[in-house]
Amino acid sequence: MFRAIGVGYSRSLPSAAALNWVLKDGLGRLSRCIYTASLASAFDTNLKRVRFSTSVLFTLSIGVELLTPAFPQNFLLLATVANIAKQISLACYLATGSAVHQSFAIADNLGEVSAKAQIQTVCFDNIGLMLAALLNILCKNSQRLQACLPFVVYPVFSTIDLFGIYQGLKHVHLQTLTKDRLEIILSTWIELGFIPSPAEVSKEEGMDFPWSRGRKSWPVRVGCVDPNDPIPKLSMLTMKSLKREDFCFICLETSIKGLTRNVQQGILVCLREGAGTTDIIMGLLQACHIRKALLLNKSRWEHLLELGDPIDSVVRDWFKVVEDSRRCLQEDVHLLKEEMSRSGWAVKNVLLNLQEQVRYSLLDD
Repeated sequence: MFRAIGVGYSRSLPSAAALNWVLKDGLGRLSRCIYTASLASAFDTNLKRVRFSTSVLFTLSIGVELLTPAFPQNFLLLATVANIAKQISLACYLATGSAVHQSFAIADNLGEVSAKAQIQTVCFDNIGLMLAALLNILCKNSQRLQACLPFVVYPVFSTIDLFGIYQGLKHVHLQTLTKDRLEIILSTWIELGFIPSPAEVSKEEGMDFPWSRGRKSWPVRVGCVDPNDPIPKLSMLTMKSLKREDFCFICLETSIKGLTRNVQQGILVCLREGAGTTDIIMGLLQACHIRKALLLNKSRWEHLLELGDPIDSVVRDWFKVVEDSRRCLQEDVHLLKEEMSRSGWAVKNVLLNLQEQVRYSLLDD
């Protein structure tokens, strides 16, 4: 990179080189600040996905840096792009590091785990430097081979590095509750009658990439009604039946997804201002009970919602499903939090992203 900006040549201008370096670092740090501010909640709710994605970004940034000697006239552009990617990756690494270390600190020895993680990093950094020096010594008699060496070594070690990070994240079992983890726990509780451990949920959750989720029937979403999507009449009737003691309500939603404009039926959990952890758990539990009831007659309910104007018998059936789910809720909720705590889950709080944190408020008549 120094060679790309002219350092070492008789005509190089040190001030120009310094200006280029300051510009690329300044833009990189500014991007890091913007990225951290805009994605703050995702570091908790989608930790593994964000961590692995930024690791891929970091690897690609190294590849961009390797191109700077080949295109010295575009040094500032290439170096700035690479530095922005590195700064974003560094921000994610620092933001998620404590949560990853905490998942391994089963004896509350967070300091020891963090220290050992630093030792591992330093050891592998030194091994990498030794290997680089050895390869340069072996290729010192061939200028062409020495110039091609990074492009040969880079893809091999990048693949090994990303594979190691992916395998490492699979062994990170987070005890904090998010909407997706809580949904897995509650669905297992309803279907099989037990609370899965963090390790079992982590295996099912995976990296939580959008394309790995598949298309679920009646997906559950936490948030508020989207005014851009059509609101079914059943949902409007549910809103009208709200009481002051309700801190959440469940309704159906019809959303249009993707470029193909596919219509998808889903369940929406709307939280009221002041809703606490217990209210969130109860709301998601009720939504999972409703989904189970709807899946028993999946084609019928999907057809009825497509009609847009349900008959009175359908309205009665819907409110019967809601009331049945509330009865199941009263039976389950007393044992649920205790069982979750016993299984190793941190039940004091449910981490939600920015869209899921939106609340509704009741207005006086």
